[in-house]
Amino acid sequence: MHITVNNTRIFCKKTGQGKPIILLHGNGEDHTIFDVLTKRLSENYTVYAIDSRDHGKSGKVKVLNYSDMMEDTAAFIRDLNIQQPILYGFSDGGIIGLLLAIKYPDILSKLIISGANLSPGGVKKKWLFWMKLSYFFTRGNKLKLMLTQPDIKLSELNKITTPTVLLAGSNEFCTDEHTRLIAANIPGCVLNVLEGESHGSYVINSEKLYGVIEPYLES
Repeated sequence: MHITVNNTRIFCKKTGQGKPIILLHGNGEDHTIFDVLTKRLSENYTVYAIDSRDHGKSGKVKVLNYSDMMEDTAAFIRDLNIQQPILYGFSDGGIIGLLLAIKYPDILSKLIISGANLSPGGVKKKWLFWMKLSYFFTRGNKLKLMLTQPDIKLSELNKITTPTVLLAGSNEFCTDEHTRLIAANIPGCVLNVLEGESHGSYVINSEKLYGVIEPYLES
């Protein structure tokens, strides 16, 4: 289905029945990275797998900002009258989830995020170099987004009241210190570092992801 929020046409694949859970993909991807997860979750939950603006089947924009993507998600929840969904966000989706929990503390019942960062400075140097090189040749708006945003302050994390779970691979896109800094500054945050996993190895079209997040869904 499509819904227009903030003057942008947003696509969502809705499946299943039960407590609502929203899935947000990473940079340059779309909702299909969660096809395996969606199939499992749909047995017990109403799943909303969203394409962020300028991704997948959603509307195109000239400039991308995480704040706009967060407001899209908030408006999506409000307009469809989704009552306190769980949100699982991967990478960019995790950043959007953090921003949502900061600005709208009562909108989610739980936040589960993977591989998120507070700023480009949290990304490992080798990945920053690759992104800068790619942007030099492509001038892509999605790469520009990752190179210039987000800018989430620790004081903002301190205000999050939504129960939060932070997942990360031991071979993550961000530094280990950055991941632990995020967890340490969200009150009550549960950190689970998955040994041997990289940024998306357990997420993208993976049979592992359901098993990783399932223990946190109702706890």
